[in-house]
Amino acid sequence: MSKLHLVFGGRVKDPRGLEFADLNSIDLVGLFDNYADAEDAWRGKAQATVDDAEMKYVVVHLHRLLEPDSEPAGTPSAAEQRSNA
Repeated sequence: MSKLHLVFGGRVKDPRGLEFADLNSIDLVGLFDNYADAEDAWRGKAQATVDDAEMKYVVVHLHRLLEPDSEPAGTPSAAEQRSNA
């Protein structure tokens, strides 16, 4: 199975959080079968909106949601990665 990643973004209510202000205006950038391509797409969108603090783009590791027990031992979960950032 591919390691699917979703890249999307939009205007957030608070730049420190991930609560999107208007779900109808979410920018779905795309699905990617590897993290490197997803990161490139995310970086391009994030850099294009760098001057707008209320715009945020994210990479979602869909493969972790679909098969949460398939990650190798020692791989940090998404929540652990966020807390270490």
